[in-house]
Amino acid sequence: MSAEELNWYRISNVDTIDTPSLVVYPARVKDNIDLLKKMLPDVQRLRPHVKTHKMAEVTQLLQQAGITKFKCATIAEAEMLGIAGAPDVLLAYQPVGPKINRLLKLTTTYPATQYSCLVDNPVSAAALAEIFSQAGRELPVFIDLNVGMNRSGIKPGPPALDLYRACQEMPGITPIGLHAYDGHLRDKDLAQRKRKSDEAFAPVLALAAQIKTAGFPEPVLVAGGSPTFPVHAQRSGVECSPGTFIFWDWGYQQALPEQNFKFAALVLTRIISKIDNETFCLDLGHKSIAAENPLPRVTFLNAPDVEALSQSEEHLVIKVNPNNNYRVGDIFYGVPLHICPTCALYEQAFVVAEGQVKTAWQVISRNRFITV
Repeated sequence: MSAEELNWYRISNVDTIDTPSLVVYPARVKDNIDLLKKMLPDVQRLRPHVKTHKMAEVTQLLQQAGITKFKCATIAEAEMLGIAGAPDVLLAYQPVGPKINRLLKLTTTYPATQYSCLVDNPVSAAALAEIFSQAGRELPVFIDLNVGMNRSGIKPGPPALDLYRACQEMPGITPIGLHAYDGHLRDKDLAQRKRKSDEAFAPVLALAAQIKTAGFPEPVLVAGGSPTFPVHAQRSGVECSPGTFIFWDWGYQQALPEQNFKFAALVLTRIISKIDNETFCLDLGHKSIAAENPLPRVTFLNAPDVEALSQSEEHLVIKVNPNNNYRVGDIFYGVPLHICPTCALYEQAFVVAEGQVKTAWQVISRNRFITV
């Protein structure tokens, strides 16, 4: 590998960028989109999750690649997709309370976008149906199925079929499909992951067949995330919803070796204090990188020997080889262990093109509210 390839991440005008900061490399984002399309050439079966990037500009890059269906987790992400002109948006979350009215307002504010959402029980479905019916609108819904994640959803089986039938009878909503997220399946070995995914998905296929036998249109199937994307990509007719591929991160690079996406978003941090010759402090605290995992939460491309010692809100204390030439003010380029919640910590991402930061993109849907 050439020196240029090894140093792809370096920014010539980095001295103008305050830290900590998030930086995005659009050329590598496009490479990741291209790889995604090679893994599943039928773009009509791609429904990427936008929770990772949360940016309208990245959504536009996906649309330019022919992708028209998207998945999101918050009303703000759903609105970002409306702003970007996305044609088909699944809110992969069951709206409860005021979220129902916010979703209704989204459908009227962005009429060019077809919104849908999840339901997993008749009470929530009825509340959703009542509000949309009173407004004279009809919302497509997916039955959220619990296939082992044990976080939300109804288990596939007779009660799920009954819920599908009940939704069909409720003015204001129309059941159109099934949603199954198997994020608990993270075996490093793809063969084991596939075996467990097949077992978890078999009841979903059985339920889909029962729905069709009952006289309803064939349900749309939306399944999986990044770990099981290669598995569901091989199933006929299943829409797949990876999200992290767009930027990739250290955690998935280690856990999913069969997926060759590139790091396309980094965090920049500086040495702000020198405790001794092998102990430094960086300005990369809990507020600047996802802190839900134990240390280390970041790996530095230009300082792979770094050992994380402790972290607080604004500080990351590290240990390095005592035979070093680091100085206060030096820049480290970090790959987050988990990029998705890291992006949510930044209002904007600096955009790197041809080795320079030339503009910035707003991480617009990191907020709980945009306008709706």
